[in-house]
Amino acid sequence: MKLLERLLTQEFTQGYDNMDKLFEIKNLKTFFYTDAGTAKAVNNVSFDIYKGEVLGIVGESGSGKSVTAKAIMQLNPGNTIYNEDAEIIMDGENVIKFTSKEDLKKIRGGKVSMIFQEPMASFAPAIKIGDQMVEQLLLHKNIKKEEAKSISLDMLTRVGITDTEKRFNQYAFELSGGMRQRAMIAMALSTMPKLLLADEPTTALDVTIQAQVLKLMKDIIKEYKMGVIFITHDLGVIAQTADQIAVMYLGCVVERGSVNEILKNPKHPYTRGLIAALPDVNNLDAPLKPIPGNIPSPLERPSNCVFRTRCPNPTHECKEGKTPMGLIEVSPGHWVDKCCVNCG
Repeated sequence: MKLLERLLTQEFTQGYDNMDKLFEIKNLKTFFYTDAGTAKAVNNVSFDIYKGEVLGIVGESGSGKSVTAKAIMQLNPGNTIYNEDAEIIMDGENVIKFTSKEDLKKIRGGKVSMIFQEPMASFAPAIKIGDQMVEQLLLHKNIKKEEAKSISLDMLTRVGITDTEKRFNQYAFELSGGMRQRAMIAMALSTMPKLLLADEPTTALDVTIQAQVLKLMKDIIKEYKMGVIFITHDLGVIAQTADQIAVMYLGCVVERGSVNEILKNPKHPYTRGLIAALPDVNNLDAPLKPIPGNIPSPLERPSNCVFRTRCPNPTHECKEGKTPMGLIEVSPGHWVDKCCVNCG
């Protein structure tokens, strides 16, 4: 039995009982103007998130996962262009249209927090960890400095950092990579945002601390009905953490549904390839099964079906690029790109 199958037999999600919609992305397209041409990084992405729900976004590097998440907080670089009809709706407002500092403050560390893949990107190198955590809390919460420090120390403890007073007064470069990652997670969670964007949040952690941090995130999500977008390459983490999965390839969502349905009954050949590439813990000598080829450059996107250049058994229409992309519902709540749903 593969590790993923074993995880799927366990109680891996905390569930969510409040079906109030928290957040919605509609028809998001993202372009980067470069010297080599215009790169389409995200193409027509749409999904919803409800209170207390965890959406796992998976896919290879270059699939558009992080670009999608950063669009929510408008953290993509200055050469980014969004389509005019794109909508990112939160609390009745289209946050992708925000331009003023006051409006952006609502979503950057207030209603939305982000755990970045690289911890050093979250901390100013010349300011102590504790001072940055306190400053963030004072900026977004109506509390006193003493309360902000107490919350910060408590959160550092909850993510597994010992001797918190000492760490509170250290700089980011004085901490190990794993400890910086934990401190960053603590800072992101301390403001109790409505939506948490977690971009590979456990990358630098050992297995024991990873389990501790994932449990902490689950507890906070359940307690505060926080929505989460969890970006990762690790399908095992997704199996333990997510309620829903969106599989992205070259800027497109090619399959979407519940974690149990997608991982046990994948329909898209790319999703099946990702799952097949996992090692079998009962047969460690078995060769890995990588997906043939490489993800194309966003500057050289295949027409219509973006996966047709790597599809192992494309239909004639798919191979010729004659079928436009678009998700269709193949079973309740399970959506697959219509071009590849019939590919063997």
